[in-house]
Amino acid sequence: MRDIFPEIQFKMPKIPIKLVKTVIGVILILILLFGSIYQISPEEVGIILRFGKYVRTAGPGLHFKFPLGIEKLIKVPVQRQLKMEFGFRTVKPGVRTEYIITPEAEKEAIMLTGDLNVVVVEWIVQYKIKDPYNYLFKMRNVNETFRYMNEAVVRKVIGDHSVDEILTIGRAKIANEAKEELQKLCDMYEIGIEVSQLILQDVNPPDPVKPSFNEVNEALQEKERKINEAWAEYNREIPKAKGEAEQMIRAAEGYATERINRAKGDASRFIAIYKEYSRAPQITRRRLYLEAIEEVLPELRRKIIIDEKLKNLIPLLNLKEEVKENE
Repeated sequence: MRDIFPEIQFKMPKIPIKLVKTVIGVILILILLFGSIYQISPEEVGIILRFGKYVRTAGPGLHFKFPLGIEKLIKVPVQRQLKMEFGFRTVKPGVRTEYIITPEAEKEAIMLTGDLNVVVVEWIVQYKIKDPYNYLFKMRNVNETFRYMNEAVVRKVIGDHSVDEILTIGRAKIANEAKEELQKLCDMYEIGIEVSQLILQDVNPPDPVKPSFNEVNEALQEKERKINEAWAEYNREIPKAKGEAEQMIRAAEGYATERINRAKGDASRFIAIYKEYSRAPQITRRRLYLEAIEEVLPELRRKIIIDEKLKNLIPLLNLKEEVKENE
C-alpha cells in the first residue's frame, strides 16, 4: 500500500487531553442533572425509593433526587379518575364508542342469580388512589387483585337477588350494595383505593333464552299495567261511592230531622188547639171549619150555594157539563 501511494500518509489528529476531560465532565454533569431533577404534574404524587426502600412522597412541582439509581421515582395519579370494565372492553372511545366482548370478558360476565337463573352482567367501576403507599407496597399485583375483588363482590350480590330484581327495578340497589361491599373489602386489605362508582352498564339474559325472558318481562309488565289500571278504577269508584253514600246518609238525616220537627210542630199545634177547644168548644169548632173552608174553596172551579132545605136539586144541575169541564 505504501509502495503504490508513497505520498499519502495517515495521521490521527491530536486531541487535547484537557478538552477530552471537559467533554466527559459536561456529559457527567448532564447525566447527573437530568437524573436528579424531576417534575410532578398536578394530578400526581411522586413516591421516592432509595435503594428500593420508601423514603418520602413528593407533591406536584419540581423536585430533586439522588441520581444514578440511588433514588427511584414512581409517579402515582392520585387525582385521576380511573376505570375498570367488566363483561366488555372498550376498543375506541369517542362520540360513538366501540366495544368488543372477548372470551375473558364473556366469562366474567356470566353469573348465577339467587333463584338459579343465569344472567350476563356488564359493569364499570370508577375509582381513585387515595393512599399511594398502600397502593404500591401493601399488596402485590394490586390492579389484578382489585379486578378479582370486583368480580367476587358483584357475583355475591347478584347471587343474593332474584332475576326479576336484577333485570327490572333492583339495578340501582344492587349497584349500591356492590359498591359498599367492594369499599369494605378494599379497606380491609388496605390497597389504598377509594371506589367512586359502580355502575351496572347492562344486564341481560343469555342469548339462547332471551326470547323467553322477553315474554316473561312482557307478561310482568302487562300484570303491572293491569294492577295499576285496577287501582286507578278503585281510586275513582270507591271515593265516588263513598261520596254518594255520604250524600244519601245526610239526605236521610235531613229528612228525619224535618219529619221530627214537623211532627213536633204538629203535636204542639194540636195541643194548643186542644187547649183552646177545651175552653170554648163551639167557637173553636166553627173556627176550624171556617179555616178548612178557606183552604178548600179556592181550589174549586165552580161553586153552587143552596139552601139546605131545598129539595129536588139534582134535575136542575147539568152534570154532563160538569164532567166535561173537569176533564
